Amino acid sequence: MGLLSLTYRRPAYVDKDNVRLSDDADAGQNTLSNTPTNDSEAGLEKTEQSLKRVNSGSIAGIPPALSFDNIIEGGTCPPCTVRDFMNYLIYVERAAENLQFFLWYRDYMKRFEQAKTWDLALAPEWTPAMEEEAIQKIQREQAEKARKKPNSKTGGMTVEIFKGTDFDKGSTPVLSSPRGRSTSDLPEGTRTGSNDPFGTPPDTPRGYHHDTFSSEYVGSNMATTYHTQASDAFTAAGIKQPLTIQPFRKEIDRVIATYIMDDAPRQLNLSDKEQKAVLHALAHTTHPSAFRIIIMPTESALRRQAHPNFIRWSICNGNPARVFFARGLGVALILLSTVIALVLTLSKAGRGYRALAAIGWMLGISTLIAAYKGMCVVLHGLHHRHIRPWELFMAEEEDGEEGTQAKRSFDSFGSGNSYEEEPWVVRYQKRNVIRKIFDREVWIQEPMLRQIQDTIAVQSMLCALVLSAILTAIFVAVPGGDLF
Repeated sequence: MGLLSLTYRRPAYVDKDNVRLSDDADAGQNTLSNTPTNDSEAGLEKTEQSLKRVNSGSIAGIPPALSFDNIIEGGTCPPCTVRDFMNYLIYVERAAENLQFFLWYRDYMKRFEQAKTWDLALAPEWTPAMEEEAIQKIQREQAEKARKKPNSKTGGMTVEIFKGTDFDKGSTPVLSSPRGRSTSDLPEGTRTGSNDPFGTPPDTPRGYHHDTFSSEYVGSNMATTYHTQASDAFTAAGIKQPLTIQPFRKEIDRVIATYIMDDAPRQLNLSDKEQKAVLHALAHTTHPSAFRIIIMPTESALRRQAHPNFIRWSICNGNPARVFFARGLGVALILLSTVIALVLTLSKAGRGYRALAAIGWMLGISTLIAAYKGMCVVLHGLHHRHIRPWELFMAEEEDGEEGTQAKRSFDSFGSGNSYEEEPWVVRYQKRNVIRKIFDREVWIQEPMLRQIQDTIAVQSMLCALVLSAILTAIFVAVPGGDLF
């Protein structure tokens, strides 16, 4: 297999904040560029095309064989598969919810388009004009709230101090309720109209019992729980409850409870405007176009930030301990070769012997440059890579009842993505440094990744050759010291 261009550079690291700012700048243009349509299938096709159009630009350092679409479609080999991508987002980037939501949305679009049930008429397309109207309504409500705030700093401070206490004339007593809700959030007939601190509050209504919290996440009545959580999200946003007979409504409730509402186990990084806008859309319809305002920045973050960082990370064939060891080895070879060159220069040995230091410089500089890019030249010579820490104990833990987070990560409506409690974390931390340096290895199956590593190795050798030639010429040209 040939090499890439000798001017090849691996993808640059992309910060999350930079991607978020660019998405905010493009959001208005993408919304205004779309035109409304009444045809459901045409709307689905337009939404899918707009997603690809926003993020279709190629990223420097990523060949087409390792493109985002090729990885998602399963056209790559380990360690660049969609499962490897998911593991990277869980254990390294800690932002797997974007990919989990994106994979669910792609599947949801296909299932919605293929559905031929009568109730599809109850889920019309959410057009860009409707989305713009909802956003303007949200902005007006936020502006009204800002105007209602007290102008006086002293008066505002006084109100805040006594807010929620017995001295707040407009407040109601706070009852014990799940998730910290006050009595103002409870249904009519469950609040007390008196501010008497010694008054006995009424019995907590059914559905707000303390034991409800544990039953919300386990048990057989999960559909009712998701519906309740989605209803709470609509109420908190001041939105009218949606029709329950719309198609896929139960699944949409799970999406809201898992990805959109506050404190969701896989809550997406949404602004307040985006969260309320998508809730407005989902209260109106279950059509996939209702997710337009959040799926576009989510996919943009995957394509522009997560995917380039994943490819950059995959190029590294050694774990941090091995890479640090390779850097130290490279520095040691350079220093040792320099000492040898100095000794030969100060001695009575012929000038030609000083050129022997070029061998050490060549090896040391090439090793150091490759290690700077996360590669170990020894592992590269075998086209091997270190097994990731979570992969080391994967086979043992898959036999357990619950499995690892990586095994559950493709569940669209699973729990959170935290992995700190997994057994392998403690076990790997207890491994000594020597064992980590010479950890288990596996062959790299992805041909394009091997080609990229070959190119980086050749670049390192060429740079080492040039620098070694310069150092050799300098030491050979210097007159001998004839000291011994």
